Amino acid sequence: MQHSSLVVRRLGLQPYETIWHAMQAFTNQRTADTPDEIWLVEHPAVYTQGQAGKPEHLLHETSIPIVQSDRGGQVTYHGPGQLVFYPLLDVRRLGLGVRELVTALEQSVVLLLKKYGIEAASKPDAPGVYVNGDKIASLGLRIRHGRSFHGLALNVAMDLSPFQHINPCGYAGLAMTQCSSLGGPQTVAEAAEELLSIFTQQIGITQWRDGEPVVYAPACEETHD
Repeated sequence: MQHSSLVVRRLGLQPYETIWHAMQAFTNQRTADTPDEIWLVEHPAVYTQGQAGKPEHLLHETSIPIVQSDRGGQVTYHGPGQLVFYPLLDVRRLGLGVRELVTALEQSVVLLLKKYGIEAASKPDAPGVYVNGDKIASLGLRIRHGRSFHGLALNVAMDLSPFQHINPCGYAGLAMTQCSSLGGPQTVAEAAEELLSIFTQQIGITQWRDGEPVVYAPACEETHD
């Protein structure tokens, strides 16, 4: 099966809302021939609440902003030192189901950590990736008209303390961990390149090209489902 070429954008540190609205714009404006993209990014400190998010999972008021997002899942935290991996894919064109995409993302993290001798696993009832019961990667997707946006957040080398002010992904007392403390990748850049290589293999894409580190603005007033 022929796929459009994949474009990879390394966007550095970008505000969450800027990237979120850019993903919406890209997804709304793309056509049947638009190449898929993967965006690699870090966000300044922010809590994001999924569509079904419950306010009781925010345990304490902090100075960190809270954004109500349109992804799946409950509340999570993003901050510098965390790799956020956004697959903007035409899943119908790729022949992927939603569950297959989730599994590909989770297994890519498992395989990445395995290269460093770290045993990780996913859980059927709690999306994400775990090491000895502690969560190292969170996942929240949105599919619109057969195209995916939002994605996966992998803790690499960050301040984990903001997770203590929430029930991460809606689970009370869930401990978080990160690559750097387990002997895994020590930088977001290192983790990004390895995860990109593994994930593209998982979904059957063999080549990509680097795109400019730019994000999208709506061409006109944004449309909604």
